[in-house]
Amino acid sequence: MSQSYKTKRNLIEARPALIVIDIQKETFYDREDEAIPTMPGYADRMVEARIAIDKARERGIPVIFIQEVHRSDRVDFGRELDGSEDVHCLESDPGTAIAVEEMGFLPSDYLIKKRRYSAFFGTDFEILLRGLRIDTLLLCGGLTDFCVQYTFVDGHQSDYFCRVIEDCVAGSSEEAHEASLRAMEYLQMGARCSLGSVLEAMGNFASDRTDAA
Repeated sequence: MSQSYKTKRNLIEARPALIVIDIQKETFYDREDEAIPTMPGYADRMVEARIAIDKARERGIPVIFIQEVHRSDRVDFGRELDGSEDVHCLESDPGTAIAVEEMGFLPSDYLIKKRRYSAFFGTDFEILLRGLRIDTLLLCGGLTDFCVQYTFVDGHQSDYFCRVIEDCVAGSSEEAHEASLRAMEYLQMGARCSLGSVLEAMGNFASDRTDAA
């Protein structure tokens, strides 16, 4: 006979950080041929992430930008080009840069550069999270079914509370986007969050911290 050990979790547990995954200049380019397929409305969903970024700064929540970047000689792609994706995010391409104006990137924000899908793989991301004493990862950006989900899974396996702002992520297709959201919810109940609920939780976090001080 099975027993339930589930604990009801808050959207934000202890100290949060907003993780902005791969919202780069090329997201907002008008291109007929995409190196990576994206679902309809992709750029519009990335624009929504700016609302969460501004709110996080207002409440003193760290904002960590993740940037996929590859060397121009392509030696660090590995098996990434064996699937549907073409060459992308070369360090020599202006479109690889963080979308500074669109996302309001500031020198005070943190930036992690990665060579693979997960922000944890081969980077100092977890060292940064530990230094900031972060417990909850609030994820936005793209792609839902690749870099967002892979980062979520690694965060989950490292025992972080992981939340994905479903209004502010987008996938390679609508079907893949929805499937990934379901997969993340399977790992942590309550992982799928609306932008409105995250903004409310951010406000409550700030109020609690002010009251405690």
